[in-house]
Amino acid sequence: MQQQADLILQNLYIISFDQQGTVIPDGAIAIKDGVIVGIGPTSEVTAAWDPARRIFGSGQIAIPGLTDAHIHTAQTMMRGLLTTVGASSNLRVPTWREYLVPFEAALTPEDVELSGQLAYSAMLLTGTTSFFEAGGPHPERMAAAAWRTGIRGIVSQSTMDGGDRIPASMRMSTDEAIQRNIDVVEALPAAVDGSNRVTGGMSLRQIITCTPELVRSIHKEAQNRGVKVHTHLVEGTYEIDFSLERYGMRPLEYLINEGVFTETLHCAHSILVGDEDIDNFRHYGATACHCAKGNYSIGHPPALKMWRRGVAIGLGTDGVASLGTLDLFRVAMLARVGQQLVEATPTHNRNGVAAAEPLSMAIIGGSRAMGLAAHTGSLEKGKRADIVLLRTDGPDAAGYASPEAFLYECASGRDVDTVLVDGNIAVSAGQLENVDFHAIRDQVARRQPQLMGAIA
Repeated sequence: MQQQADLILQNLYIISFDQQGTVIPDGAIAIKDGVIVGIGPTSEVTAAWDPARRIFGSGQIAIPGLTDAHIHTAQTMMRGLLTTVGASSNLRVPTWREYLVPFEAALTPEDVELSGQLAYSAMLLTGTTSFFEAGGPHPERMAAAAWRTGIRGIVSQSTMDGGDRIPASMRMSTDEAIQRNIDVVEALPAAVDGSNRVTGGMSLRQIITCTPELVRSIHKEAQNRGVKVHTHLVEGTYEIDFSLERYGMRPLEYLINEGVFTETLHCAHSILVGDEDIDNFRHYGATACHCAKGNYSIGHPPALKMWRRGVAIGLGTDGVASLGTLDLFRVAMLARVGQQLVEATPTHNRNGVAAAEPLSMAIIGGSRAMGLAAHTGSLEKGKRADIVLLRTDGPDAAGYASPEAFLYECASGRDVDTVLVDGNIAVSAGQLENVDFHAIRDQVARRQPQLMGAIA
């Protein structure tokens, strides 16, 4: 007797990204209450399940949704600013202090929600189903945008109680910073089964702008509540110099010394790290994110080495302030080329990066980094139905030897046809289901010049 399902996706080429590397050439996925309840050959799944609705993939590729493990939602309307600034400056000053934080300080709550609608729409359209917010102003408005667009995410408050030249509207007392983080987590609680699509996390901007008391307190509060703390780590030489001068040790050593370098801490960028640092990531369980769009202008990030040595490391766009795009497929390709140069080209190893590794970092790596690996990151029975269907009839897919070769070498966000988050259709036939992108774009076009003028 057939069981009832909400939806079946069938006649798909399924690349599951599970530990076994399961591939199902003519596969189907049954979904009920936001969960994958059946996956296997189309003939078997359709025989076992009676759905309220069917989607026929006609040979499309099904993969898990991608995870953006480091994004600045509030910077979405400053696209292109750093390129403009870079034309007249070598950008040797910390860009976050001189441009990014002042921009965020100028935003109203309505601006942040509009930024979220724009960012999350662009992400869904290019196959990203989850995001890990770095911390920004008005996180409750980010959450509102995430609920409306249909994406999964962890939002957090930008947290700074120290540092020089920080706008007054962004600086808090230590007690206020702690309470604001607690408020976000309590307003947006996580669920054991992963069904709460939008949840709250905690944030420490970076050690330069956070006192030791705040660092310790936020970590303790996060551990007590079972949530992650998102921070920036060894993003530039200035941070290392600061830590050596202030604390007599490098940033990662300082965090270990404070007792906060644990599985609770998520460390974006992690560029200037060595072998001993990688060992510490593994030993203490802290997670990381490689932001391939901007990291290579700063150093030689050992992202692939971290991945291969078992560090939970994902890929992030770092928002749009760096090279504009929110397409994680493009970021994965940049990571592949960059890591080839860092790890393999010096030894004349022409195949030093396995084709699947960068995209795997963007899928299961990001899920692990967010603490969601039990619920997302692979297509398996019992996991939340965060699924992307890719067209294979476009010009980039023509002539490829296999669907895998196309996926790892050439697929991009423009090949995305259908996106499901928690079993709900967020993108269908390349169009958003929950919001009017043209209306969002028009609002941004009116507001963006005003914001750019405010910090020019």
